[in-house]
Amino acid sequence: MISNQHDAGARGWQPAVFKMAELDADLGHIIPSSVLAPFWAKLVVGFVSLVCFARSYDGDFVFDDSEAIINNKDLRAETPLGDLWHHDFWGSRLSSNTSHKSYRPLTVLTFRINYYLSGGFYPMSFHVVNILLHGGISVLMVDVFSVLFGGLQYSSRGRRLNLAPRSSLLAALLFAAHPVHTECVAGVVGRADLLGALFFLLSFLGYCKAFRETGNKEGTHSTFWVLLSILLGAVAMLCKEQGITVLGLNAVFDILVIGKLNVLEMVQKVLHKDKSLENLGTLRNGGLLFRMTLLASGGAGVLYMRWKIMGTGPPAFTEVDNPASFADSMLIRAINYNYYYSLNAWLLLCPWWLCFDWSMGCIPLIKSAGDWRVIALAALWFCLIGLICQALCSEDSHKRRILTLGLGFLIIPFLPASNLFFRVGFVVAERVLYLPSAGYCMLLTFGFGALSKHTKKKKLIATVVLGILFINMLRCMIRSGEWRNEEQLFRSALSVCPLNAKVHYNVGKNLADKGNQTAAIRYYREAVRLNPKYVHAMNNLGNILKERNELQEAEELLSLAVQIQPDFAAAWMNLGIVQNSLKRFEAAEQSYRTAIKHRRKYPDCYYNLGRLYADLNRHVDALNAWRNATVLKPEHSLAWNNMIILLDNTGNLAQAEAVGREALELIPNDHSLMFSLANVLGKSQKYKESEALFLKAIKAHPNAASYHGNLAVLYHRWGHLDLAKKHYEISLQLDPTASGTKENYGLLRRKLEQKQKKDV
Repeated sequence: MISNQHDAGARGWQPAVFKMAELDADLGHIIPSSVLAPFWAKLVVGFVSLVCFARSYDGDFVFDDSEAIINNKDLRAETPLGDLWHHDFWGSRLSSNTSHKSYRPLTVLTFRINYYLSGGFYPMSFHVVNILLHGGISVLMVDVFSVLFGGLQYSSRGRRLNLAPRSSLLAALLFAAHPVHTECVAGVVGRADLLGALFFLLSFLGYCKAFRETGNKEGTHSTFWVLLSILLGAVAMLCKEQGITVLGLNAVFDILVIGKLNVLEMVQKVLHKDKSLENLGTLRNGGLLFRMTLLASGGAGVLYMRWKIMGTGPPAFTEVDNPASFADSMLIRAINYNYYYSLNAWLLLCPWWLCFDWSMGCIPLIKSAGDWRVIALAALWFCLIGLICQALCSEDSHKRRILTLGLGFLIIPFLPASNLFFRVGFVVAERVLYLPSAGYCMLLTFGFGALSKHTKKKKLIATVVLGILFINMLRCMIRSGEWRNEEQLFRSALSVCPLNAKVHYNVGKNLADKGNQTAAIRYYREAVRLNPKYVHAMNNLGNILKERNELQEAEELLSLAVQIQPDFAAAWMNLGIVQNSLKRFEAAEQSYRTAIKHRRKYPDCYYNLGRLYADLNRHVDALNAWRNATVLKPEHSLAWNNMIILLDNTGNLAQAEAVGREALELIPNDHSLMFSLANVLGKSQKYKESEALFLKAIKAHPNAASYHGNLAVLYHRWGHLDLAKKHYEISLQLDPTASGTKENYGLLRRKLEQKQKKDV
């Protein structure tokens, strides 16, 4: 069997078992023996994880879900599966300079399967999968924690022994019910973190199995399981970049648990120039160097392939995404990075203030060492140094191992988000704490055990632990409710990050989508006040002001937006619309042209450009612009309609009919196209076909007064006067103010009266 002692020797594993029994006994007043059986322990953990997040099962797609799922063409059946391997998480080509470079094809594949099985964008199925994934990961944590706390020992039949059933169960419960996980579980985009964590844990447990059937022979291992562990680590990375860090954790575990390396003892030998360095010889003979070579080679190969796939290098983030990384002074950068670490630690310790986004002024920069927030840095490093010292210097090998592995699980998966190796696109992100929280739960459990051992108030400790679990479960349920729709999610952030311009922007956008423009304007103005360079808030605010006919201010805002970001195509287009409304036609045309220059495939801009040309009676240019819109977006109903109407108004009935038929082939259920084509056919005296289209349009949209009015005109021309009278009357009931319909109805009535007199 593999001994879980750190100190080499001939005494075997019995002292370690005694240590574990003693530690687990310290938690006996918290975890009853009745739930220690593996099946019941895992059942309890799974149940708790489901209770915590079940409330989010019927939530909407919120925040980033729209871009990653609804607007992601990689989920649709018409997109070849092979494209997933060349696109980023959001469906953009990795080779594009605008790509986010987040390469997670396996996560996108699960979204695609969700979409296929549920028959469309129904969020419930996506949410249920996330909840079940977290439940499965929490259950798997029982096995992971049993190894981390109890060491790696197997029975004579090759079955792994759980030498720390209470510790592993308590740590898994703390993990299952940690509120910081809500973003990953309740937000569908968090699937990437969940899948990455799942394969991370499978890779770790697979690495442990490499030592299952090695017997008592020191240092032997199964190369198959080592290689399989590396493969699972690569799979984890294809779900979320963070997953590759499992290879580092496997290496630390191998060195400390399998290799039984005492770091402090080794450092002392090096400092004293001890030529024996027995540990190094043991490791070399035990095959550790071979396994480290496999891990390093596998990790380097996977990272090289990842770098090759990215193509154009890392993504380009802006100052608002991560302001500390743009600070000129290296000292200021270091201080702020460490402050971010302390905030992440606080979220693990006290996950009460949670926010969907921590950027854009949510956390102001520390610009001098005199800022009181530097205290948080000191507190963080005081705790970390204390733990590191205990992990290295304790005479208790079991304590050294647990603290070192706990710190490893806390720190190693967090490294990709630390800004140490490359700039990241966020300040603080709760989702990146999903795996590191396992290390925190491990350290917390060990702390409770140590407290129980050194105090007589064991009932108080038990009450505190159960109280933390209950409060965390309650917080998970409340927070899951906040993630059910965007309005609750965005408003929940106002109290946490009142200085975050993006929070105000998203609240404003949500209000605008619901038609509450007055309230939306207030939040957009606050977003611009907090971040005077927030071009998206300026663009949306300018749009609302344009609709309210406050054109001067709208033009000022949109002009400022394109001045700040000259390639902001949407703002250029909206500026063109405002300038068109102000009768500044040359400026409007130039704005539209600039928008198209920065976004070549921009059907809405071509549509608006066509409207401008139509207003200027440049009919050929208008038709060309609208044709471009329909080429880029074949379902662009407005562009098709405008082409039909313009051709109709200019007497080109044959061409109008051809365009109308082409449009209806592409969009067969569009009632407005049916109506426009029916008008053309009526003028061409194709009455029967025109009538059929009018009736089909009315069936689709029965309350459109103009549909009934124009059908009445058709019947009037056709000589079906009674039917004409019927539809004129329906039209006037729906819209009594329609002057043209009134006039035509008057003509019809006079005609009917004359007919009656003639008949008499």
